[in-house]
Amino acid sequence: MEIRNIAIIAHVDHGKTTLVDQLLRYAGGLKRSELGVERVMDSNDLERERGITILSKYTAVTYGDTRINIIDTPGHADFGGEVERILQMVDGVLLLVDAFEGCMPQTRFVLRKALELGKEPVLVVNKVDRNEARPAEVVDETLELMIEIGANAEQLDFPIVYTSARDGLSGYEPDAMEEGMQALFDTVIAAIPAPCRDTEQPLQILFSTIDYDDYVGKIGIGRIERGTAHPNTPIILCGGTENRQVQRKISRLYRYEGLSRTEVAEAFAGDIVCVAGSEDLNVGETACDIACVEPLPFVHIDEPTVSMLFCVNDSPFAGREGKYVTSRKLRERLFTEVKTNVSMRAEETESTDTFKVCGRGELHLSILIETMRRQGYEFAVTRPRVIFKRDDDGHVTEPIEEVTIDTPQAYVGAIMEKLGQRKAEIVDMAPQGDVSMRLKFLVPARGLMGYRSELMTDSHGEGVMSHVFHSYQPHKGEISERRTGSLVAHETGESNGYGLYNTQERGRMFIGAGVPVYEGQVVGECSRNEDIVVNVCKKKHVTNMRASGSDETLRLTPPTVFSLEQALEFIADDELLEVTPMNLRMRKRYLTKEQRVKAGRV
Repeated sequence: MEIRNIAIIAHVDHGKTTLVDQLLRYAGGLKRSELGVERVMDSNDLERERGITILSKYTAVTYGDTRINIIDTPGHADFGGEVERILQMVDGVLLLVDAFEGCMPQTRFVLRKALELGKEPVLVVNKVDRNEARPAEVVDETLELMIEIGANAEQLDFPIVYTSARDGLSGYEPDAMEEGMQALFDTVIAAIPAPCRDTEQPLQILFSTIDYDDYVGKIGIGRIERGTAHPNTPIILCGGTENRQVQRKISRLYRYEGLSRTEVAEAFAGDIVCVAGSEDLNVGETACDIACVEPLPFVHIDEPTVSMLFCVNDSPFAGREGKYVTSRKLRERLFTEVKTNVSMRAEETESTDTFKVCGRGELHLSILIETMRRQGYEFAVTRPRVIFKRDDDGHVTEPIEEVTIDTPQAYVGAIMEKLGQRKAEIVDMAPQGDVSMRLKFLVPARGLMGYRSELMTDSHGEGVMSHVFHSYQPHKGEISERRTGSLVAHETGESNGYGLYNTQERGRMFIGAGVPVYEGQVVGECSRNEDIVVNVCKKKHVTNMRASGSDETLRLTPPTVFSLEQALEFIADDELLEVTPMNLRMRKRYLTKEQRVKAGRV
């Protein structure tokens, strides 16, 4: 049986996961229980809630006499480390592009990585059923992009397939599509080269991803570069970041069939397999025949650009809601994460209760935070900070992001003004249809922190922003940050209507009545550029005089409820975000007013 190994790469929300669903359905790769599930590849709760792919997913289908291994990759730039790893395992990529939006920043980022590694591209223009679809222009834009990023002559001669993944249609012309995915399957088999099937040479498997199973433990996922793999075979694990050599054994061997792993008695060069039996396996290591130890080079992963401190929760409410609250548990969880998440770093600090975690962006770190709180962890985090570097001449450099914003033309002026204050440099401006504009900027990463909510306000909720790491450039100077202060709780207790009514005129409230609060907790945003201590627990004095209807006149403004990302954007340098399985609470690093005054003098 022939083999094809492909990855689907695209910008977020261009329809990768939906397309994989259709490929599985057309090839009969779904079980009866999976047929009615939308985005069946997004198995993670967070992925389903947010409508994004966070972790790469593996599947395999049989089309005719060809076995096709398919990898669904993340589309967001913060998870680019996932994409870079899996490109090692495939021979070609399906470049999926929205028929209206065209090539977006993440498209450029992932495509450049694929072309540098010599992968054969197939252009899939999706969503051609959209009213605003412009497939011919999108094909031209893609060709220009590939020329710009250095594609060779063979890569520029890419085949094109048009699809509507939602409706299950595909074809070689946008106005002549047929039901099913036959056109796409036929193009993959014809255009994507088969992997090298050198089965007689000594075994060599490069592991690009780590998975876990409750029964067999850690599982390494990788491609057999040469040789034949069998269960109960001794191997040497070598290479990787530690560049070590240890002897282990393949206890179990699996391949993907549809969405599930199937145990097999043997697997050959060119196939993607799952190997159990090495509890200390790391991403990037190579499994070799014990008589021929030759580690394979692993793809370079771009360094993190944002850091954050994870601290043991020391608030008055600590330990009430979380299952894991100690520094030992926090350290264990963070250092376990970086073993499989190769684009993330974790370091110990001078304090045994605080750990520094570095990632590719705010979303990258916030996904970790949200995952940990759902697992029962309780901790506090600081505001994300960009990671500065020094160039060869000793000058400070900072990460710059390439930002693309699609917005109605009426809001272009306000967006350019706000980004100008954040040291943005406009690169391009082009109309998108009759009423929209596409703006491209180069913006310091620290200038983007907290901007997404401003964009939603300035564009009346119609602006769409995406960004990808561009480069490190000389420091751009000071950027003005949050211009408002915080409303800080005066005492520990429970908020009530009377206390909130007397406080809400000072700014925007984050809590309603009947909410437990503690001294030093941030309960609102001050309308002025200063922190104000307020008493939201204050009760009305009881007297024997009561005016008719006076209590009913206290009308409270509904509080603003922040998401995790919004809370991380809002907190100031002297504030923390307390994260528990049940609540997100913003607080001052020093809870009492006396401590804050004393810290301010240092």
